[in-house]
Amino acid sequence: MIKVGDQLPVFELQNQNGDIIQSEKFLGKKLIIFFYPKANTPTCTVEACNLNDHFSALEKQGFQLVGISADTVKRQKNFHEKYGFRYDILSDENHEVLEKFGVWQEKKNYGRTYMGIVRTTFVFDDKGICTNVINQVKSKIAAEQILEQSKL
Repeated sequence: MIKVGDQLPVFELQNQNGDIIQSEKFLGKKLIIFFYPKANTPTCTVEACNLNDHFSALEKQGFQLVGISADTVKRQKNFHEKYGFRYDILSDENHEVLEKFGVWQEKKNYGRTYMGIVRTTFVFDDKGICTNVINQVKSKIAAEQILEQSKL
C-alpha cells in the first residue's frame, strides 16, 4: 500500500464522462484521492456526499479531490449525476490503479472471502508526495477527518 513519503503513482483513467484523466494533471496542488468499494451503495454514498458537502472547505485549503472505484464509466456517471458531485470520480475496471495503491485486497464478509476495494483515503502535497493515509475512513465525517489531519 502507498504510504506517507511515497510518490503519487503515474496513472491514466476515465472519469464519469469518459474523459481521460492523467495523474500528472494533479501536480501543483494538494490532492485527495479516496477509494470506495461501489457507487450507489449506502456507505459509499454517505462518504462521497460528505466530501461533496465539504468540497468548498477542502478547496479553500488548496485541495483537489477525486474518487476512484472499479465501477464502469456508465455507473460512475449515474452516481455523479444523481448526487451532483463537484469533483471527478474515476473508473478503474481493470484494477490497475487499485493495485498500484494497494487497496485491492482480500476481504471477508459473512464467512465469504473475495477480492475488493478497501476504503482508503490518500492525501498528497503539491509535488505528489503522500502526506497522509486514512485507513479507518468514517464515511459520515470523511471530510472532517481529512481537514483535521491536514492541520497536523
